[in-house]
Amino acid sequence: MAVLAAVAIAGPVGYLLGRPDASQVAVADMREAEVKRDVQQIGELTSTARLTAGELNGVLAGLAEVLPRDGKPAARSAEPSEVDGWRGVVRKAVDRHAETPSGTTATNVARAGLRGAVDAMAIAVDAYAAGSRLSGDSRETLLDLAARQRSAAVATWSVAATQLDQISIDAGKGHQHVYLTSVPGEGGMSADTLPEGSS
Repeated sequence: MAVLAAVAIAGPVGYLLGRPDASQVAVADMREAEVKRDVQQIGELTSTARLTAGELNGVLAGLAEVLPRDGKPAARSAEPSEVDGWRGVVRKAVDRHAETPSGTTATNVARAGLRGAVDAMAIAVDAYAAGSRLSGDSRETLLDLAARQRSAAVATWSVAATQLDQISIDAGKGHQHVYLTSVPGEGGMSADTLPEGSS
């Protein structure tokens, strides 16, 4: 009889002890919501980065002609209207990446890196625009600054793109390569050889 009584008591007690309480359930729900939010943010950030990379590649291709690496002679000078076009592109990119919704640390790092890269690219274009209106040593100084800033922008973007690739894999979206491709040899990180979407 005593054994049966003990079993009768232990059964409900064991169930209650093994069952999560309200705070544990709330924490689990918050974590699940955070994971869903992060997957959505990663998808949105990847789409935004792809759009920006496509636009910046056009700007970088133009800059490569008028502002070659390693102090080589420029193939040509940019027309003021072309420079204005570059400035318009990078200004839109800066505005597009200015929004900073809170996400996980890993996603925030990718987002901040992309934002820093487009800010640096805007400075590079502004420095070129200012330098192209000058002559002599002042011109050379600003054009050198523009070239160095462009390199910093490309390198920063490559680090952020690598971070975005990793968090995309972690989120189950597979590899996502949003690297800048029009300035080879700038020293930034490059995409791996695995296909898009593969894990």
